[in-house]
Amino acid sequence: MTLSLYDSKSQALRIFEPITPGQVGIYVCGPTVQGAPHVGHLRSALVYDVLRRWLEVSGNQVTLVRNVTDIDDKVLDNAEAENQKWFELAYQYELEFAEAYRKLAILAPSYEPRATGAIPEMIGMIKYLIRKGYAYQSTLGTADVFFAAGKWSNYGELTNQKLDAMETSEAEDRGKKDPRDFALWKATKDNEPNTASWSSPWGKGRPGWHIECSAMATKYLGSNFDIHGGGLDLRFPHHENELAQSRAADNHYANYWMHNGLVNVNGQKMSKSLGNSIFASDLFSKSTPLAARYYLLSAHYRSTLDIQESSLEDAQIVLDRLEKFLLRSVRGEIDSVAIYAAMNGRHILPDEFKAAMDDDLNIPMALGVLNDWMRRGNAAHDEKQEDEARKIFYNVTSMANVLGVNPCSNDWWVPKHSKADRAVYKLVQDLIKQRNEARAAKDFAKADAIRDQLTEAGITLEDGSEITHWSFD
Repeated sequence: MTLSLYDSKSQALRIFEPITPGQVGIYVCGPTVQGAPHVGHLRSALVYDVLRRWLEVSGNQVTLVRNVTDIDDKVLDNAEAENQKWFELAYQYELEFAEAYRKLAILAPSYEPRATGAIPEMIGMIKYLIRKGYAYQSTLGTADVFFAAGKWSNYGELTNQKLDAMETSEAEDRGKKDPRDFALWKATKDNEPNTASWSSPWGKGRPGWHIECSAMATKYLGSNFDIHGGGLDLRFPHHENELAQSRAADNHYANYWMHNGLVNVNGQKMSKSLGNSIFASDLFSKSTPLAARYYLLSAHYRSTLDIQESSLEDAQIVLDRLEKFLLRSVRGEIDSVAIYAAMNGRHILPDEFKAAMDDDLNIPMALGVLNDWMRRGNAAHDEKQEDEARKIFYNVTSMANVLGVNPCSNDWWVPKHSKADRAVYKLVQDLIKQRNEARAAKDFAKADAIRDQLTEAGITLEDGSEITHWSFD
C-alpha cells in the first residue's frame, strides 16, 4: 500500500514520494500567539500530529517544524490593549498553546522556532530578493520593503489565481508601487516599543508575516522539503505569498501542500465577529482531553468540522466502550502493564486500517475500522474465544495507539503501578492459584471461601476455560 495525499497546489491526490527515502520534512504553520488557543488551532495541530505518527509507523524518520509567530501587528495591538509588554503577552499565550497541545497528546515538534529567533535569516532573504529585482524599498524612503508580486510570473500558482483578478488590500500602501505587493519588512511606527524593532539595511523595523515562515522553513528543512501544512484560511494570502517569495529566492520549497478544513459551531462558521469561538479552555471544561482529541479527528481533515452540543458526549461514549474492551482483554493478567508497554512499540494493524490511512489520511474511516474490530473483540469474548479476542486486542491497541486515542496508553490512563499496586496483583493471583488448586482437588468449600474473600474485597472472578479472569467491581 502506498500513501496518497491531496496536494492543494495541484488540486489532486498524489502518491507521496519523499525527497529522501525514509526521511520526511514537514513544516506546519503554528500559531500567532496574540490570544488564547481555540479549537481551530487545535484541530490543525492535531491533523499534522496524526500525519507524523502515520509516517513514522510506516517506517519514516520525520522532522516536523511548527513555528510560533511571536511578533505581529495583532500581538503588539493586544499587548497595548492589555497594558503588557508584547513579549510577555506572546509568551503567556505560547505557554497556553503548549499546555493545550500537551493535553491532547500532540507530540512535540522536532523544532519549534519563534519568529524573533530567525531575524538574520529573514534579512538575508530580503536582501537577496532585492538584488534579484523581486523586492524594493518603499517609494516614501521609509524602512518598508515590499515584494513586487507582478514581477514574479508564477504568482498565484498555489491558489490558481491570476494577479489581475486578485483583490487588493485596503491597508495603507506605505509607498507600494502596486497595491497587490506585500510587506517583507515593516518600518517601526512611532507608537511601537523599541523592543519590537530590529536594525536592518533599510532602517529599524520588523519582519512581515509571510517572510517569517519562508525563513524558518528553509532554515530548519533546507531549500526543498516534503510537506507544508496549515489551515485552509492560510492558503491565501499567507501561503501564496510564502511560496512566491521563496521561489523567487531560488528555493524550490515544499513538494506537497496540505490544508486542513475549518471549524463550524452549530452550523455557523466559528469567528470572533460572531462571538461563537470555542477556546481550548471551553473545550476541556466540557469534556476529557481524550474525548476532545477523538472528536476533532472524527471528520476528514479536509472537510469542515461542525461542533454540536452532543459531539463530545458521543465521543466519550465510544471511548468508554473502547476502554472497557481493552481492560476486559487483559483483566486477570499480572503483566497487563507490560502488555501495554510492549504494544506501544509494536503495531499489528489490519489491512483495511492501513488502506484508510494511506488514502489521504482518511481518519474517520480508520476510526470506523477501529470500532468494528472492537465489536468483533467483544463478540469473541462473549463466545469465550479468548485466543481470537487476544489477537483482536493487539490490533485494536495498535490502531488506537497510532491515532493517539488509546484510553489505556501512557498518554491518557497512565497505569503507573506502584509497589502497593503490584502487591495487590500478586496477592490476588496467589489466591486465585490457591482456589484453582482447591477446585482441582474437589475442595469446593475452600474454593468458595477464597471467592467470598475476594468478593468482600471488591474483586469479581470469572472462570474461563483455561484461566480465571478478575476485575475490580
